[in-house]
Amino acid sequence: MKSGVQYISMQFIMAKGRDRKMIIKNVKVYTEKKVFENGEIVIKDGLFADGPEHMENAEEEIIDGMGCYAIPGLIDLHFHGCKGYDFCDGTKEALTEIAKYEASVGVTAISPATMTLPVDELKDILSAAASYKKTAEKENPSGADLIGVNMEGPFISIEKKGAQDETNIIPCSTAICRQFLDSSEGLVKFVGIAPEKNTGTEEFIRQMKQDVNISLAHTNADYDTAKAAFDVGANHAVHLYNAMPEFTHRAPGVVGAVSDSPHVNAELICDGVHIHPSVVRGTLKMIGENRIIFISDSMRATGMPDGHYTLGGLDVNVTGNLATLASNGVIAGSVTNLMDCMRTAVKKMGIPLETAVACATMNPAKALREYENYGSITSGKKGNVVLLDKELNLKMVVKDGNIISRE
Repeated sequence: MKSGVQYISMQFIMAKGRDRKMIIKNVKVYTEKKVFENGEIVIKDGLFADGPEHMENAEEEIIDGMGCYAIPGLIDLHFHGCKGYDFCDGTKEALTEIAKYEASVGVTAISPATMTLPVDELKDILSAAASYKKTAEKENPSGADLIGVNMEGPFISIEKKGAQDETNIIPCSTAICRQFLDSSEGLVKFVGIAPEKNTGTEEFIRQMKQDVNISLAHTNADYDTAKAAFDVGANHAVHLYNAMPEFTHRAPGVVGAVSDSPHVNAELICDGVHIHPSVVRGTLKMIGENRIIFISDSMRATGMPDGHYTLGGLDVNVTGNLATLASNGVIAGSVTNLMDCMRTAVKKMGIPLETAVACATMNPAKALREYENYGSITSGKKGNVVLLDKELNLKMVVKDGNIISRE
């Protein structure tokens, strides 16, 4: 055995040298071509590398992947919380625990979502996120990377508010939006609007689209109104089918407008509760696998027992994988993490694994404009990789070249 090399079967010993190198052998590697190829993965100093060439003074760890699928770390660009915490708690503790849980299940980068809350409260939440990000890499290395924030409110409609508090809904405003961007120090990547709310929507989109992705969210817009918003620069749709008009043959609504707008991405919640499997399959055919982004929309009850919780200040009852508002029974987010959503898409909805992985890794990375760092197992990108067995059970999570979770 060569000096400095340890052969490990699904285990990891932290390298003690200044330079670190990990080689994961005997895996089916998911490539940028969206196929699996037998091979190995090399991670040097926390980044994917091209080959196994020698590193001077490096500690090397070799892991037998035992024939597992090796996929990029998942990216959830729309969820609210887990393990009893919510992003809108606005605390370092909440962000730390959320990031740890997400990474432990294979979601190694996150863009949590805000609820419809008072403007000043939202600004405080965004400031807390910006502050957390500055020290998270050192203080919480086993947590998922915070790479964005998805603002689901407050520029939405009362008619399609869902689990949002209508008392805090306001018309879209460039001045307020810029305050959100400033408070987050660039973390806000999506701002949702209901384009039918006022006549200034299109001008709002024109002024803000260079600084942030504009999404249609909790909207009652018809096809023409939604298409007009997309035509002037809106480029994203929040949890397609949910909190928007139904898609019918005479009134295609937001869904039809998304289909007819090739630059627009759309989120899908594949938890088995929000959307029927046939609709998931049909949507991928209609809109195309390159524009669909799987999200969890999970709330603080994720990873917790059944019981009573809150979401955006509203009371929620959780039973099994169903979360509903206590007041009226409306579905209130999900209690399923993104890894389980991806499994559900494959094992219960008939979505090919290769497609599902792209929708949970590559597509969200591109939508967040973070594809140079995340979303594929490519040289120079963050060394975040997940090993799954043939039944898609989680076997190992590697983040920045370190194992943070294993069977």
